[in-house]
Amino acid sequence: MNEQQNPWKILSEKKVYENPWIKLTEFDVINPSGGKGIYGKVHFRGIATGALPLDEELNTYLVGQYRFTVDQYSWEIPEGGGAFGVDPVESAKRELLEETGLVAEEWTKIVEMHLSNSVTDEYAVIYLARKLSQHMASPEETEQLQVKKVPFEEAYQMVERGEILDSMSVAAILKVKLMLADGRIS
Repeated sequence: MNEQQNPWKILSEKKVYENPWIKLTEFDVINPSGGKGIYGKVHFRGIATGALPLDEELNTYLVGQYRFTVDQYSWEIPEGGGAFGVDPVESAKRELLEETGLVAEEWTKIVEMHLSNSVTDEYAVIYLARKLSQHMASPEETEQLQVKKVPFEEAYQMVERGEILDSMSVAAILKVKLMLADGRIS
């Protein structure tokens, strides 16, 4: 199999839904085994960004909010969206400040990922934010956020217990746990 060649053949496509953030398209296709079928794709109009803030005492800050899509409360790293053409770290800085009031002097890219590549093209970039200072938070009007400062190890245990399920948060927390374990950060 040629990894660079798309084995799917698109016969036609139809826009099903569109808003400022996403576009849903249905494709009539010939799948890799030769059968006809349909495939739905959610196209995101921006890049997902996240920041895992980590202070000198190895505390982090989690943001809690009720997530409409999964109909439950969610603890997460500060995250949001950024426009294509804007450096993702700038979007991550904005989200960190908006949601927690934190400003970081040091930014390190730790994870790049596709969030659900079976149905979406959403791409995410996550950063470790260090050398923190506290300022005024300014959440968006649609957000009802709760921010809590926890020891990083507690955030890791929340992932282990299944209390943090957000994919960007899980990936970032597990990556930082590995970085701490192998001495890349202290």
